[in-house]
Amino acid sequence: MLGLVLNPDEPIHVALRRQVPQLRVQSRCKCGCGTAYFDLDADALEPAPTGPGTVVAADVQLFTETGECPGEVLVFAQGGYLSWLEVCSWSDDVEVNLSAERR
Repeated sequence: MLGLVLNPDEPIHVALRRQVPQLRVQSRCKCGCGTAYFDLDADALEPAPTGPGTVVAADVQLFTETGECPGEVLVFAQGGYLSWLEVCSWSDDVEVNLSAERR
């Protein structure tokens, strides 16, 4: 999913994409939405130029086959390092998860 959300034409996203091979999923949301919290060795990687705090480094709206937008995927970075990917649902009526959205 990170490969789909991080735009290879955006310099900050290019720097974050370099971190993806080193990511480990530390934990996941228990509801099944696909939200994942990352761990990586920051000493072995260059930080992306996102600034010192926590930022939304990327966001993509999700669409169903019928064109409805039930939620979005947000990618967060802390201090220039990928921190977590959050799957947000805007409705209780439509289940939003990464498996369905990758299609």
